[in-house]
Amino acid sequence: MKRLSSAAIAATLLAVCASGAQAGEIETGGKLLLTHGVSTVEGSAGGGLSTWAVIAGGETNHGVGGEVHGTYVDVKDYSLRTYGAAVGWHDRVELSAARQEFDTGATGAKLGLGKGFTFKQTVLGAKVRVLGDAVYTQDSWIPQVSVGAQYKDNNQDAIVRAVGAKKDSGVDFYVAATKLLLNQSLVLNGTVRLTKANQSGLLGFGGDKGDSYKPQFEGSAGYLLSKRLVVGAEYRTKPSNLGFAKEDDWKDLFVAYAVNKHLSVTGAYVDLGDIATFKNQRGFYLSLQAGF
Repeated sequence: MKRLSSAAIAATLLAVCASGAQAGEIETGGKLLLTHGVSTVEGSAGGGLSTWAVIAGGETNHGVGGEVHGTYVDVKDYSLRTYGAAVGWHDRVELSAARQEFDTGATGAKLGLGKGFTFKQTVLGAKVRVLGDAVYTQDSWIPQVSVGAQYKDNNQDAIVRAVGAKKDSGVDFYVAATKLLLNQSLVLNGTVRLTKANQSGLLGFGGDKGDSYKPQFEGSAGYLLSKRLVVGAEYRTKPSNLGFAKEDDWKDLFVAYAVNKHLSVTGAYVDLGDIATFKNQRGFYLSLQAGF
């Protein structure tokens, strides 16, 4: 079967979004700056590392929105490139597509894969807001709650099986809760993800140490220095299914800046722990997002 093309899917999503907007049947824009989050490394709206309950795009409940992103993560022995797009419909439903490219660089030769060997993964996501509103219900402590799923398809079946993974594709399920406290200038998020993924799926799914869904937590907290600027931190727990290499939790310290309502940039210091026996994978994260 031909592999899914996230670029083609992303282009289709944005084309549908744009054609509806041009037809004048729907409204675009309307959300406060940064309140729809940024693009995660898996393509969904949220923080850099964790998915939030917010819906992608600048639309309100009467419109449609969309965004594209490009992200680069560089740590001690590896780098990750990801790009993709997401659309939001009536601030209720989000569809996303992302392509991840995990470059082993010089480390690839040490792992026996060859210098510059690159794992590639397509991530297709869907999210639905089921309760609350993160921004516009300031008189209530009830957060915005969304449920979602992400289908992940890795292109290296033989290699991920050789390191102990059971499959090269899988599905994550999650429930996320997000709340913006305007008086305190705080945005808070908590997500519980059911997953079998090794290193978010880049090293396959399941393994010799376990092949069952395990709940993992993703937490984010941000402080709004202004309507355009937010600083914060994230923490994401990870399963450890592969016997040959322990998998560590992910952490970051981030700053996100909205240049205007169509363009934002996010930078972060990331600590991804040990990856495939190589320790202390720390470095920087840079992401550019454009949308409406």
